[in-house]
Amino acid sequence: MNRRLSEIGEFVGGRVIGKDVEVSAISSIDSAASGDLVFVEDEKNLSRALKSSASAIVAGEFAQNPPSSKPLLIAAQPRLAFARAAQLLFPAPARQSGIHPTAVVHPSARLGRDAGVAERAVIGEEVEIGDRSYIGPGSVVGAKAVIGEDCRLYPNVTIYPDVRLGSRVIIHAGAVLGSDGFGYVRDVTTGRYTKFPQIGRLEIEDDVEVGANSTIDRGALDITRISRGVKIDNLVHIGHNCRVGEDVVIAAQTGLSGSAVVEKGVVIGGQVGIADHVRISEGAILGAQSGIPSKKIIRGQGVVFWGTPARPIREYLKELAVLARLAKREDV
Repeated sequence: MNRRLSEIGEFVGGRVIGKDVEVSAISSIDSAASGDLVFVEDEKNLSRALKSSASAIVAGEFAQNPPSSKPLLIAAQPRLAFARAAQLLFPAPARQSGIHPTAVVHPSARLGRDAGVAERAVIGEEVEIGDRSYIGPGSVVGAKAVIGEDCRLYPNVTIYPDVRLGSRVIIHAGAVLGSDGFGYVRDVTTGRYTKFPQIGRLEIEDDVEVGANSTIDRGALDITRISRGVKIDNLVHIGHNCRVGEDVVIAAQTGLSGSAVVEKGVVIGGQVGIADHVRISEGAILGAQSGIPSKKIIRGQGVVFWGTPARPIREYLKELAVLARLAKREDV
């Protein structure tokens, strides 16, 4: 979709310097062509962007003074402005509404206005699906589940009974929401295990995105809660009774054991292991492959933690340096 740079600037809250050109696509600097919009976050890459074939550049305040051979869209956060520009240039495709002939929808289910159910999807008893929400091919929504407005479930998503999704939730292919948690009680006499009741619920709030093949368990006796704005990558597992605060970001192959609490604004890297009853305080950052032992509390807004057991990265790197020096002495 073609848009004038001034229109994009108004949409993203930036200002235009130079000619009000028309752009039709976004691109990286290296692969840019005429009609493309690119972005730079720091001054060192500005000259490379200016030499590219792009028609316009999103840049920070550093680009406003030097004369430019290309039109600029100046924004306080160039990457964010670029992402919002992409939404304007590439609006989401219209979602299918209505029920496909091969779908199975229980008579007691209630579908909102312009909701869509694709081929081979199964909608259980007393399910509620909000306006404009879309259930992808092969997906299953269990009895009494509630899905809010403007949600999208991609193919082969499984929603267990009683799960609740807010509005504008995106669930990618193969995700499983609301399955039983991993809870067993060992009989010390026989050594055998008895399943602990898994009768709680899973509640996912507005504007959450769950990646492909991720799994989130229902609570054992209480609620597993994923708060507003959480972004979960592919292949993430969240155990029963966990609570994940607003705007948390979780990268791929991370696992949260039962009853872990992750507070607002935490960033979790890939392959992080979080044991049961751990608390990650607001704004902490867990580096990739970190390990958090049971009942540990991680505190430090904006602090990067790394290693197993995880500790502040400066401390971790000092330990590595000491080990390296000791190794050299042994070699001598």
